[in-house]
Amino acid sequence: MEQRPPTMPKLAWVNEEEEGPGAVPEQQPAEVEQAQPLQEDAAVDRTQEQDPTRGRFRRTAQMVSKFIKRIREEETSIMGTGVRAYSHIFKTKTSAALLDMLVEEGISSPEKVPAMVRYIHQWLLSNEYNPEYNLSRTLLDLTEAYPTDVVMTLLRVAPSCDRAAMTMWKTLMCSFRTAKTVMLLLLDVLGSWPEHSTRTSDGDATDVFALAATVVMWKILQVPCVPHVVTVYLPRLFVNLLFQVFFSTVEMPEEINNLWRVCQEQHGLATDPNRFAVQTLKALLCQLDYEDVVVAMENKCGWDMLLCADTQHNAMGLLAREMSCVSIPMCSRIALHLLRLLSREKPRWDLPATAFLVEVLECLDLSKRGANRVLKILSRHLRSECRERHRLALRGLLELVDYPSMTKRMSRLTKRLMELLWDTDGNIALMTVMVLSSLILDKNMLISSPIALQLAEVLLPLLDNDDSQVQLLSILLFRELVTFLMEKEKKVLRRIVSQSLLPLFFHCHDKNRRVAWASRETLLSVAKFLKSSDLENLVKNKKLWMFGEWLLAEDRSQAAEHLRRALPYLYSPQEPLREAAVRFIGIAGRRLRGQQEELELIYKALEDMAEDVSPEVSNLACQTFYILQAAERARFSVFRRLQYRLSWAWKTRPRRSALGWLRCWRSAES
Repeated sequence: MEQRPPTMPKLAWVNEEEEGPGAVPEQQPAEVEQAQPLQEDAAVDRTQEQDPTRGRFRRTAQMVSKFIKRIREEETSIMGTGVRAYSHIFKTKTSAALLDMLVEEGISSPEKVPAMVRYIHQWLLSNEYNPEYNLSRTLLDLTEAYPTDVVMTLLRVAPSCDRAAMTMWKTLMCSFRTAKTVMLLLLDVLGSWPEHSTRTSDGDATDVFALAATVVMWKILQVPCVPHVVTVYLPRLFVNLLFQVFFSTVEMPEEINNLWRVCQEQHGLATDPNRFAVQTLKALLCQLDYEDVVVAMENKCGWDMLLCADTQHNAMGLLAREMSCVSIPMCSRIALHLLRLLSREKPRWDLPATAFLVEVLECLDLSKRGANRVLKILSRHLRSECRERHRLALRGLLELVDYPSMTKRMSRLTKRLMELLWDTDGNIALMTVMVLSSLILDKNMLISSPIALQLAEVLLPLLDNDDSQVQLLSILLFRELVTFLMEKEKKVLRRIVSQSLLPLFFHCHDKNRRVAWASRETLLSVAKFLKSSDLENLVKNKKLWMFGEWLLAEDRSQAAEHLRRALPYLYSPQEPLREAAVRFIGIAGRRLRGQQEELELIYKALEDMAEDVSPEVSNLACQTFYILQAAERARFSVFRRLQYRLSWAWKTRPRRSALGWLRCWRSAES
């Protein structure tokens, strides 16, 4: 094409160049008359008569201005009835030159911009071959001046991202002038489910569907060279695509279904919207050379878990672990973006988002402000009633205890953590004890005595926990609390310590050496607190077989209570504990002679233990049973002899009574 003459208007130059067999026929007088304004300046008429080229330019400009007005008035379609008279413009090469004029006419009037975008889109649909050269500069100028109008209009006019729309998106996403602004607008739409509300300059407030932006990103990720701006905003794009999966799994409005059917027909898609979002996410990971993550998630059914609302948090944890194996920096960027989002409010997707965040928390370099944000989020989860949220919060707290400045702030959660110690889930109980142990052992944290006493009392049931780790940590934490409270709350602590004696004694026989060691050390601390040198010597000299005699000698009135608390240990899965329980019950039985109710409990328990799988325990139970019964019979024989003597005394009472009366009378006379 020749270089444009500097003094000739562009449209006129193009018209002159393109005159020929394929040129646009001159407008009929009626059309020209329709396009002309009602009042024309006389000077303009003279100019048109003097210069035919400028006359054609003027008439065409008037026609385009009128055309733009009609496009704005058409609410339903670019090819509506009012525009049908101008439809031939889309089929001519001249219309490519009109694009610049559209910008020049509309830049000062923002309400015309959406109509221009629709015009460009329709022109591209009508001209399939190499349209980029003819629209790039005009489209970029429009977008640079009015980015929101261009992006939102394009998403409205082509929500399924047809061929023409894709051409426009590539132009915008690959230009340094518009890429950043357009990407940010697309991300805003992606993050708003199910629609994004924005009013364009022409007053159009029609909602823009988030699914339309997802389709655009899916198409962009399929081009041979993905625009660099996608990588720049990868964390936000990654998160927003995940949100699309979350939302489309739970909620699917009818409008989205209608749009999805159009997308399926146009692009040949056979999936559901949530699977399509997963497909887009996979494409993004593959563009980043993370194919290993995609394959690993597939092998572990991670993508399927992501498509189920009840397992999305598990899938997010798995995705975080797999991605951290490939790129920790990328995981950190995604996690920090999630942290910013979670800090603002309590969204519907906070559980799966927190699962990803907690999984890579150890990889993050959190400043004091960042750690405070994480603590606030975890505290929110800790106060909920959901067990999964408790588990995530506790895992996060275990990471935060490594930050010295955090332990003081975490001390406010002590009461809530004590409540979680009652949870029957062993994993939750274990993590709770670990967090509390870290807080108590921190020298810089000052815990109040009332809370320490409450914690010591709550820990008592955990001394017998079935999970050996929970049990071990509970025993050690109990020992720390006894040491801490030894000089402060003696009176109240004595009651709690007394209840710990039997569990600690029995677990000194535990097969788990660490539990047995911790129990002996804690029993020593308890002996020091009670100032009992006898108990301290028994533990130090390993004479625990004498513990029962010592305990029952301390307070005979508590023998029945100690018996009832010892009975459950007869059914322990560990043989040493059952054997120790039989011996202790035998000692208690001798102290309870004559108390028939307690003895019946002992006899019943020993009869059951006679059938124990362990021969040693079975024999010991039988021997104890016979010894106790023999002792009771002997006591009963003595009682019978005493009863006989009393009966004889009663029968001879008149004579003895008279003798007594005579003695008294004689004494009185004398």
